Amino acid sequence: MNGAFIFDASALIAFLNDEDGAGKVENILQSAQNNACRIYMNKLNLLEIYYGVYRDDGQDKAEDTLERVLGLPIAIVDTISDDVFKEAGRLKATYKISIADSIALAEAKTRNIEIVTADHHEFDTIEKVADVKIHWIR
Repeated sequence: MNGAFIFDASALIAFLNDEDGAGKVENILQSAQNNACRIYMNKLNLLEIYYGVYRDDGQDKAEDTLERVLGLPIAIVDTISDDVFKEAGRLKATYKISIADSIALAEAKTRNIEIVTADHHEFDTIEKVADVKIHWIR
């Protein structure tokens, strides 16, 4: 597996919770561990995971989950470039998707790489009309 990927929160949640699609995410993670590809995730998408676990299971579990994620072969993008900023704004305005999903998708589009997701609710419509590369895990 060559190249690079952007993970949105749904992909990593599927992996962490051993949901449908977890095996596909694990394969990409193993490839990254073997330096066969790169994985990026915007810190805002990591926040989606953190607050969801915090809300459902409390601070200790959220901290444990964050530590686990930070131990994975994922480069956390903690800045928003001007190109990502503008593309995310355009995507949010045009397709009325969540701000976090607009950031993940803009990261993928500006890097010209696939976004790894299970989020059909947000991305099905966009895939049909926009120039995006989506790697569906389920």
